[in-house]
Formats: sequence, structure tokens, C-alpha cells
Amino acid sequence: FSILRIEFRTVASGVVRDLMERIPDGERIEFENAFYADEGNWIESLLVTARSPFDPESVVGELSRVELFHHERVSDSSVDHASYRLTVVAQEPYPFLLGVILRGTAIPNRLQLHESSFDGVVTVEEWETFRALAERIEEQFGQFELLRVNQVETTGEPFGSGQLGRVLRNELSQEQLTTLQTAHRLGYFDVPRRASAEEIAAELGIAQSTLSERLRLAENRLFDLVFSGSESDSAGDAGGG
Repeated sequence: FSILRIEFRTVASGVVRDLMERIPDGERIEFENAFYADEGNWIESLLVTARSPFDPESVVGELSRVELFHHERVSDSSVDHASYRLTVVAQEPYPFLLGVILRGTAIPNRLQLHESSFDGVVTVEEWETFRALAERIEEQFGQFELLRVNQVETTGEPFGSGQLGRVLRNELSQEQLTTLQTAHRLGYFDVPRRASAEEIAAELGIAQSTLSERLRLAENRLFDLVFSGSESDSAGDAGGG
């Protein structure tokens, strides 16, 4: 039994590639956090670095498949660089690299777009899983370049910043959070799903009809937050120091 940490490179793709093409002096975009919502929508927290400042609202506004939920300038010790954290809802095309990684039962530890390539770090639990994932990425994107492979003792955390989670936890009710967290933990939102609505309801000790209602309310609240960008920005401006 081996836990393998894989570093690889493949071609740029998806919404972040389109975003990078529109950022003046764009340097890199790193996924800090991301999860699949529904109907091809991914909620993503992105750390964007450029060699000069830019306006995130103007850049994202040029893209039809992206909604900007939140953005903030991140302090950077380098005076010649500008970094921003963007929280977006992205209608990702199929195939989407992160989706391919997750369907391959790999843990994405890092995913960064730099120039015309995605550099990724993932953890898998056995060689067969790694080989299958490499073949799938090669088939779907036309390139899989293995940079490094190490045997490790722990799987590590996916991405690891938690910025997106903190934003959403501040806005959802405890019942909504509990419902979504339980569904997520048991694999209800995985592609493909690892748990049914009946199993989630049993875990929470509620009827399946009650679960369906709670999930619908929680998801509606989540998307209300995501798509009410102007209201969120106004609230943020009023509360900011």
C-alpha cells in the first residue's frame, strides 16, 4: 500500500484560461478552494497574481460563463506584483480538469495556471489509480507531463486555504450548513454520487422529503449569495473599515 504525491503539467483549459487571457500582465491563477454546485456550475476561490494592478469586475464582466461573487486585494510583499482573491461561480466546460481529477478518486492538493499550462499536485492511494488518472488527462487534454512522484505518509488536504468556506459559513444558517456539510461529507455532491438522498436523510435522522426541502433551501440561499454580487458588495462597503 503506497500513498503517492504526483506533480504534473497539462495544457491550460476552462474558465481560468479565459480569465488569464483577459488580465493585463497576468502571471498565475491558483485554485484555493472549489466545489461542484450543480448543472455544470463550480464555485471557485481563485488567487490571481499579475505584474500590475487590474480591475477584477471589468475582467470578469467580459466573460459570459462567470459570475463574480466577491473580490479583494491581497497584500503582497512584492511591490511590482498585484494579487487578488476572487470568489466566482463558473460554468466550466466538459471536460474540466478538476472534475477529471475528482472522478479519478485523487485528492487535488494544488492546481495552478501559469502561462499556458496547468501545474497540478494530487495525491492517490495506489499506482493503478495514478496510471488511470494520467491516461485520462492525456486523453481528455492531449498532454500529461509527469514532473515528480513521491511516496508520502498522509494524503494531505485538498487545496487548503478555506477562504471560500469562511465566506459561506458567515452567510448560511446553522441548519443549512449542517445539511450541506453532511451531504458533502457522505459524497452526495461527488461526481458520480457516493451517497443517495435516502442515506443523507438517515444520517441526519429526518425524512427524505424534509431533506429535499432543506437541501433546496440551502442551495437557493447559496446561489442567492453568489448571484447577488451588487448587494454583497454594497454590504461589504458598508461594513468595511
